[in-house]
Amino acid sequence: MNFKNIESQSFDFQEKINCFVGDNGVGKTNVLDAIYYLSFAKSYFNPVALQNIRHGEDFFMVEGNYLLNDREEKIVCSLKKGQKKVLKRNDKAYEKFSEHIGQFPLVIISPADRDLIVEGSETRRKFIDGVISQQDKAYLQHLIQYNKVVSQRNALLKYFAANRTFDALNLKIYDDQLIEHGSIIYEKRNVFLEKFVPIFNRKYQKISNDKEFVNLVYKSQLHTMSFTELLKNSLEKDKVLQYTTVGTHKDDLNFEIDNFPIKKFGSQGQQKSYLIALKLAQFQFIKEQSNVTPILLLDDVFDKLDEHRVAHIIDLVNNDEFGQIFITDTHEDRTENAVKQSNKPYQIFNLNSYEN
Repeated sequence: MNFKNIESQSFDFQEKINCFVGDNGVGKTNVLDAIYYLSFAKSYFNPVALQNIRHGEDFFMVEGNYLLNDREEKIVCSLKKGQKKVLKRNDKAYEKFSEHIGQFPLVIISPADRDLIVEGSETRRKFIDGVISQQDKAYLQHLIQYNKVVSQRNALLKYFAANRTFDALNLKIYDDQLIEHGSIIYEKRNVFLEKFVPIFNRKYQKISNDKEFVNLVYKSQLHTMSFTELLKNSLEKDKVLQYTTVGTHKDDLNFEIDNFPIKKFGSQGQQKSYLIALKLAQFQFIKEQSNVTPILLLDDVFDKLDEHRVAHIIDLVNNDEFGQIFITDTHEDRTENAVKQSNKPYQIFNLNSYEN
């Protein structure tokens, strides 16, 4: 209800493949985002929660009924202007939203993923953190604490500068916490990528028909120096700039094709294949780690791909490793032809015929 451009709508989904077709602007992606919301208590496309309320209304609500391990579960997420967002599972409100992450694992593949290639390092860190957090509660807590400490340390550095003072003992309290949480984050990212990169490579080879070699390289200041040394060496710089210039919040991932940055040397089709492989690897990784098959959202995924690559994606989807899949497309015929080949039960919702 009142979610983005949708006034009120309910759907009964097929347990395998569900397709939303219709013109641009009818709200296909918004339906996917509502499903995403129920897993993460936030939008995939717009981080400003209030902007997800339909124009002219003062609240939104998204409700979903799930079957998880043969148990029925009801998830409701709602937001009213001037109040805090509420997330409930079986009518019981969560105190911390972080407790919900990973309970209903989900992977989305969308044109917005292009940000992973073109934007700065924060976008790629969010990707890696999102994958690990869905199946490692402790990691998520270390991450929340670490980011909190970075903010506190930055505030202290600003205070020192404004008051022309310096207190090494006070700073050390934050440094010790950064080292504690940051070192664990670094180790867990390393372990994750050791498992993840081979899966990703296999997915890409399958989509591209073994045409190119791709890689994912973890960049971290901690590769060459301990966290303690990093903080010691950067102290003067931190004092001048009034923020923390080193640590795991500066980590990055290099996306490479044939040992060159894909951002500069990959074609549009190669970049799209790279991102789809990345997300399918995320899907397999989460499934293996959590023993729950994630929901898969494919937003406008057939666009800008040649028929050969589309066929490969349908092949992958036809594989029994997938559970429930949601697909959006502007072309009903293209979607129908694609899902027909999958031999799986499917349902097509033409949103042009839904009145909002």
